[in-house]
Amino acid sequence: MSAGMLRVVALADTDSYVKWAAALLGSLPAGTDVRLLIVETALVVSPAQQAAALDGSGLDPARVRRIVYDDLSGALGELAPDAVLVAARGPVVRVLTALVAALDPRPVIVSGLPGISIPATTAAMVHRTQCDLFVLHSTREIAAFSALARQRGLTQRFALAGLPFARAGRPTLRERSTLRERSTLPEPVEGRAGVVASTGSATVPRGTDLVFASQAIVPRERIDRMRVARLLVEAARADPGRRVVVKERAVAGEHQTHAQKHGYPDLLRRMGPLPANLVISTDSMARALDAAEGLVTVSSTAAIEAIARGIPVIALDTFGVDDSLINTVFVGSGLLGSEDDVVRRDFRLPPTEWLNRNYFHDPVDEDWIAELVQLVELRRAGELPAKPGRARRGGRLRDVWERRMALGSRDRSLAGTVVWIIGVPSRVVLRPILRPYYRRRLESA
Repeated sequence: MSAGMLRVVALADTDSYVKWAAALLGSLPAGTDVRLLIVETALVVSPAQQAAALDGSGLDPARVRRIVYDDLSGALGELAPDAVLVAARGPVVRVLTALVAALDPRPVIVSGLPGISIPATTAAMVHRTQCDLFVLHSTREIAAFSALARQRGLTQRFALAGLPFARAGRPTLRERSTLRERSTLPEPVEGRAGVVASTGSATVPRGTDLVFASQAIVPRERIDRMRVARLLVEAARADPGRRVVVKERAVAGEHQTHAQKHGYPDLLRRMGPLPANLVISTDSMARALDAAEGLVTVSSTAAIEAIARGIPVIALDTFGVDDSLINTVFVGSGLLGSEDDVVRRDFRLPPTEWLNRNYFHDPVDEDWIAELVQLVELRRAGELPAKPGRARRGGRLRDVWERRMALGSRDRSLAGTVVWIIGVPSRVVLRPILRPYYRRRLESA
C-alpha cells in the first residue's frame, strides 16, 4: 500500500499538542489525506494559540476545524480514517482512545509525546494502553521506553519519528560535524542580513535576541521563577543594545498544556521599571528564533528547535539537574550553564555524539510511517488485533468521571454534571488517603 493512500485524522486540544499534531501530519508524504480536529476540552487552544501552533507546521489550515466531544464520533464516522493520531495529555488520551476504539471498523490508534520525553514514565504508557503505536523522537527515548515497558510488563509498539517542528532545519549527517564549531564563534560582523558569523564551513545569518523559552511548571515554585525573572532583567541591563525576549506560550486568559501559577509577565511587572530591551512575546517559537542569537531555557523542547536551526542554547542549571526538571537529557550535551553564562550570552551547541542519540539521528532510521502503513494494512485485511483499555474499577461511572475530568465545563452531559457534583467533594476527602495506594499500584504495573 502506498503511504499516499493513507487517511489520517489527528485529535488534539492544548497548545503543545496542537503544534505537535499539526507538524506530524505536515511531515507525512504528499498525497496523504490529513485532517486535524481540535477537541473542545477544558484547556483547548485559543484561536491565536491555534494560529501560532499551525505556523510553519506544513499543515494547510483549511484541513483544521474545532469540534465538540459529542460530535466527534459522528465526524470520525464520516471521515472514515485509516488511522487516528490522539495528541493530548494522558487522561484525555484515555478518554479519546476509548471513543475511537469503539468505531466500526476500528481505526489504527497512534499517540505519542510532543517533545523531550526523558525520563520515560510508566504513566505515559498506561494512559496510552489502548493505542497501537507510540511515537517517540530519539533513539534514546525508544531505548528508555522499551526498557521500562519490559520492566513493567507492558505491551507497546514504539516507533521513531523526527521531532517534526524541528525537522525543517535539522542538520544532515555531514552538517553535524560543524555544529560544535558554532559554540565558539569569532567576532560577529555586520552584514545586510543582520549579524553573521563564520562557522568554518559557511556564513550563517544570526539574530541578536536572547530568547528565553518559558515553561509553565519548570521551575514550579514562585521563588525560583522570581529568580529567573531577575536573571532576565540582569541580562537585559548587561547589554542594552540587544533584546531579551521572554517567549510566553499564552496571554492572560489562555490555557496551556500545564497550568501556570506564576507567569513571568506578572512577576516582571511587579519588579518596577524594566529595561526597554526586555520584551514579552507570544508569537510562535519559529518566529522568535528568526531573530535569535541564542536561546535560554531550563528544559523546553524549544532547545531542540533552536539547535535544529544552528542556534546555540543555554540550558539553565541553577535549580540542579533532575528528572523533575526534565533536564537530565542535557547531561553530556555541553548545554548546561549558569546564570553568569546567560548574562555573558555564552551560548553553545552539542557534540555529535549527543546529537546522534538525542533527536538528531539519521532520518533513515525513522520508521513510524512504515510502522503506521503496516498497521493500516493489517486493519484493511481485518487482522488488526484490538487493544483493550486498561482494566480499572468503577465501570460506567468511572467512564463518566474521566470524561468530565478531560472535558471540564465543556462536558454538558447530565451524567457528567451529577458525577462532578458528587465526585469533587469526595475526591477532596479521599485523595490524600488513596494517593499512596494508586502510586504503588502504578509503580507495580
